[in-house]
Amino acid sequence: MNAALTLVSDQDAALAYLTEARKHHTQAVIAKHLGVGVRTISRWEARQTNPPAYLAHALQQLLPFGEESPAGAFDFIDLFAGIGGLRNAFEQVGGRCVYTSEWDSYAQKTYAENFRDRHPIAGDITQVDAADIPDHDVLLAGFPCQPFSIAGVSKKNALGKKHGFACETQGTLFFDVARIIEAKRPRAFLLENVKNLVSHDKGRTFDVIRRTLTHDLGYHIHYRVIDGAHFVPQHRERILIVGFREPVAFDFDALPLPPKGTHTLKDILHRTDGSEPVLQWDEGKYFDHKKKKVQDKYTLTDNLWRYLQNYAEKHRLKGNGFGFGLVKPTDVARTLSARYYKDGSEILVYQGARKNPRRLTPRECARLMGYPDTFRIPVSDTRAYKQFGNSVVVDVMAHVAKLMQPMLEPGILETEVPLRYATL
Repeated sequence: MNAALTLVSDQDAALAYLTEARKHHTQAVIAKHLGVGVRTISRWEARQTNPPAYLAHALQQLLPFGEESPAGAFDFIDLFAGIGGLRNAFEQVGGRCVYTSEWDSYAQKTYAENFRDRHPIAGDITQVDAADIPDHDVLLAGFPCQPFSIAGVSKKNALGKKHGFACETQGTLFFDVARIIEAKRPRAFLLENVKNLVSHDKGRTFDVIRRTLTHDLGYHIHYRVIDGAHFVPQHRERILIVGFREPVAFDFDALPLPPKGTHTLKDILHRTDGSEPVLQWDEGKYFDHKKKKVQDKYTLTDNLWRYLQNYAEKHRLKGNGFGFGLVKPTDVARTLSARYYKDGSEILVYQGARKNPRRLTPRECARLMGYPDTFRIPVSDTRAYKQFGNSVVVDVMAHVAKLMQPMLEPGILETEVPLRYATL
């Protein structure tokens, strides 16, 4: 791809990917892929009209694997990448991903299906030499949250296992992030984790993180717990830690947060009124979903529904809050978790008094996390539920990316490493 091309918006991305796609496909092939007419493609190429920004992702899928991404306004790396939620957000503000690390092979499959890169996806970050990671402006990392989450801590306590930094398999991965920051000195970083990270071990865990980033590494950090319900119909509180190598005028208070409840489940549920978005990826292709109904397999069986009701009643009598979450189109859902594939109990869609409730479909889960309908889901439902349950809310990250973007302009941050970090 043309290395001189810089993307500064989804609109630019759509045009750039259209140009690259035409090197490999005819107008007819592209038109069929997008569900538009050949004349529409001609008008886009002649710049008589512009392709909608939301088609950027679908057009990207037409590029061969191994195609180099367009040059961006800044370069970033994507650690603990999952299925690419953070990447999606930072590409929206003109960033280019130059390195990816994700250990789960199924998540790698989904990531690779949606982002066509020349660089391979690295596996275990603990085995990666920082010297092998390309220089970059921004480091992104949603390091594993299970050692710090309320559910994760409870489960480990029940099993007699260690949690937090004492969890050798996951808890210490933060220090691999710190190791890479120390070696590469990016201009900025964004770290994401569960809200409980702040209070874990009476605040001592977060104090270690804060001191490591500020005192040991010399970065200026800003952090805030943000609920995804400001942007999607799901309560999902996550802590975001933004750091800059140099002091800048970054302020989380400048982040516009729509009132919670503005977005409800009717925004993401499959519709039966013919208003379903046309371009969706499912079952190995893009196609028109207007006539597609939710399959019966997502409706709970009588046995499972009876079990969940009995389980909820048992804990209600004990005064506990455990139970299922039954939701309607006007509601905001509980947090989607990686265990959703087991019974879907935290988010069950009401289907009337005469029919058992149902799980969300993987496509609805994708929407609940802010992914576009063109996002490909090449794995089984079970794997998809795990992947979306472990992901970030793309809309939240996109707004934070936009807040960070002015501080990433070349004239704002000096490109030279501060003298105190220079090699003597």
